[in-house]
Amino acid sequence: MDINNHPCFNAEVRHKTGRIHLSVAPRCNVQCNFCNRKFDCANESRPGVTTGILKSSEVIDYLDKIEQKVSNLAVVGIAGPGDPFANPKETMETLELVHQRYPEKLLCVSSNGLSLPEYIPRLAELNVSHVTITVNAVDPLVGAEVYEWVHYNHKTYFGVEGAQILLQRQIESIKLLKQYGITVKINTVIIPRVNEHHVAEVAKYVAALGADIQNCIPLIPVEGTPFHQLYEPSASDMRKVRAQTSLHIKQMTHCARCRADAIGLLAQPVAASSLLQPAYNKLSFDNKPYVAVTTTDGVYINRHLGEVSVFWIYGLRNNKVELIEKRQLSSTQNGTDKWNNIAGLLVDCSALLVNGIGVTPLNILRQSGLFVEAEEGLIEDNLTSLFKNKVLPKSSLRLSGNCGVGGRCSGSGKSCQ
Repeated sequence: MDINNHPCFNAEVRHKTGRIHLSVAPRCNVQCNFCNRKFDCANESRPGVTTGILKSSEVIDYLDKIEQKVSNLAVVGIAGPGDPFANPKETMETLELVHQRYPEKLLCVSSNGLSLPEYIPRLAELNVSHVTITVNAVDPLVGAEVYEWVHYNHKTYFGVEGAQILLQRQIESIKLLKQYGITVKINTVIIPRVNEHHVAEVAKYVAALGADIQNCIPLIPVEGTPFHQLYEPSASDMRKVRAQTSLHIKQMTHCARCRADAIGLLAQPVAASSLLQPAYNKLSFDNKPYVAVTTTDGVYINRHLGEVSVFWIYGLRNNKVELIEKRQLSSTQNGTDKWNNIAGLLVDCSALLVNGIGVTPLNILRQSGLFVEAEEGLIEDNLTSLFKNKVLPKSSLRLSGNCGVGGRCSGSGKSCQ
């Protein structure tokens, strides 16, 4: 195994060896103000986006199929769309399986570092050779502007307190990774007006901890995030930043800002959707002709699943989307019983479109055979795309697997678990 074959850590091999990201980690324990993780999205190329979530039990079959289509895959990584160690069971099972099946592949993970330290000894045993940690601030006052919240040890922290906890865990992660001889890359998102003048300090700080290389990434303003009105730093801005940070630590300058399901060479990234048919293009309405929607008015997809008492059921008649009926949900059930009841209620539906959904109902309903997507926008536009097997409008996609409590959702989150 040649650890120099990792194209992200060694620019000289980026045109020769490729990587594949396995999107097995949907949940995240930190909410960054620049991030909107979009599942089932085929139209964007940036971190946090994927065409779907893989189960760890599906990984080997998936890899076997990709290996037949793409040559020179030297690296298997996990980079989201959430944080690998906010999904420790899925992440560790995946690494175990890949290590057993493909022992010659380099293994890597990309994390915010919050829940990483406890798993580092086992990562070393599995020959995980490269770990990336995203460090956007080493001053908690700056970090408080970057992060909306940090969820640690079953409690959610905000502001300076949350940023301080995250920083301490990142320090612990870097030190421990180096003790085990693992190569460490630091990703730093360059955010105008927030941390752009702080990045050299980040570089100096992580270099002192033993980090090997830093990747300064220009902000991608994403609609629906607190930083969406900021601008992307120019090439000139980035050259200035790297000139300052390179005084302290080696810089990566060839980052492709990969999707969570990226495949192939960095210079020619490919989404899984171009190799394997995405789930929503496999929908058949022959036996299940309807789509269920959570709405208050029949115009917009505007209701979270946990708040729903009535499902609006739509079908396609004379090539037009039409309301078929409304179905009442029993209010006496909670937890798993509730989600299984919904699956039974929607047994003749191929898909369910909601405005928000937690990870537990998302997994249960998808396992029942429903295609589930978190959306906003006009019902007619989204259903027309779905019924005609077209890509759903990217401007409508929201975060699946996160109920939104503490953000745009006014609820407590208890109904979504």
